[in-house]
Amino acid sequence: MKIAIIDYGAGNVKSVLFALERIGYKGLVTDKISEIITADKIIFPGVGEAGSAMKTLREKELDTLIPKLKQDVLGICLGMQLMCEYSEEGKTEGMGIFTGNARQFPKPLKIPHVGWNQIRHLKTNLFSKIPEESYGYFVHSFYITLSDCTIAQTDYSFPFSAALAKDNFYGCQFHPEKSSGIGEQVLRNFLKLGN
Repeated sequence: MKIAIIDYGAGNVKSVLFALERIGYKGLVTDKISEIITADKIIFPGVGEAGSAMKTLREKELDTLIPKLKQDVLGICLGMQLMCEYSEEGKTEGMGIFTGNARQFPKPLKIPHVGWNQIRHLKTNLFSKIPEESYGYFVHSFYITLSDCTIAQTDYSFPFSAALAKDNFYGCQFHPEKSSGIGEQVLRNFLKLGN
């Protein structure tokens, strides 16, 4: 299986590579369109600032490629947020794959929101074999509002989307690659989708 990890200078690619290796898979870190479109599965990680990340994606023409992909795509953290309609961070238009906007956590909540949070209302096979109220590891200052794309929720003073899905696109606000056993199961489930 060819697994492409999209490299746009804002990804936690090493953590994702190591997590894949732990479950017996190899990933290819790339920003080449030819390698991305021939991959079986695509992971779109992200750590950083939305405005500069979208600028890089536009320069590499990945902002127009990603929404057209027919393979299963998993966005992680900032990657998921960039797949939404809009981010308040940098007042950035997203790729519009998922319904919803990235908003900054309001004061007086401490940001970034860091740590282990329970995820619930789990839907789709992305969460196969994962119990309700399992813990995922979160590190973020912006959150995605609940929408018809929400397939998991968590709370930080109020509920928001812990994961999204639409067609062949999936997203996790938490970091599967840093979420121990349940994160590894999310990655396994993603790689088995459609098989």
